[in-house]
Amino acid sequence: MAREITEVACPHRLKASRDALDVIQGKWRIPIIISLTYGKKRFGEINKDIADISPKMLSQELKALEENKIIVRTLYDSMPVTVEYSLTELGLSLNKLLEELLIWGIHFRETIVGK
Repeated sequence: MAREITEVACPHRLKASRDALDVIQGKWRIPIIISLTYGKKRFGEINKDIADISPKMLSQELKALEENKIIVRTLYDSMPVTVEYSLTELGLSLNKLLEELLIWGIHFRETIVGK
């Protein structure tokens, strides 16, 4: 019986982990999310936070994160129009994962890279 439960749970867990990776994978999405953990930011502020990202790539990644309900894009009716990005509740729920990723990254660097 335990084997049957495991056989059902494993594919479900694999699908769930694949879904999560599809949302946060890539070179830029996690840095964007980390940037927004410090609060609402405009496009230029995010661009300054993340070295080497092009405005085109930042725009594409912000759109993908918005489609996946990780961030919200808020337009303010001002002159000129102001746009701010912030994390949704779903995006904020990544904080624990990001903290664990940071801890693991420090451990990896100390163990493998030696820095």
